[in-house]
Amino acid sequence: MKVYWIAATAVLASVSPPLAQDHKHVLVLSPSEINWSAAPPVLPKGVQAALLWGDPSKEGPFVLRLKFPPNVRVLPHSHPGDEIVTVISGEFNLGKGREFDEGKTTPIRAGGFSAMSKGTEHFAMFREETVIQISTVGPWTLNYINPEDDPRKSQ
Repeated sequence: MKVYWIAATAVLASVSPPLAQDHKHVLVLSPSEINWSAAPPVLPKGVQAALLWGDPSKEGPFVLRLKFPPNVRVLPHSHPGDEIVTVISGEFNLGKGREFDEGKTTPIRAGGFSAMSKGTEHFAMFREETVIQISTVGPWTLNYINPEDDPRKSQ
């Protein structure tokens, strides 16, 4: 899975503003300076990503925004590290467990926050266009509970 994030990071870095990889500098981005591109293939088609800082494929902190179109589901998965999410706009519907169940999701609106320990099995759905910001440490990926749910299987 690291290979996908390395490739995705290279793509994101090529379209992103200069990312303060040298942590001795200050990076300030206005919304108009944030460049969106297709998210890594570990996420459903149609999701866009903007890498703001750091590198999700390497050890260390990073900040990544993800923009989900309406009616997208991210099926049950976990992450190798903690996941810290802030909802920028829209509604992030988060559920915990090994099986997707829309009735067991908690809606988190813009300004809301979620933190999950590494290995927490969870899923998400987005009824409307939603932007979330992940601020955590890498290396980061999605480990789908059911390997057939991995969007890369259908590509």
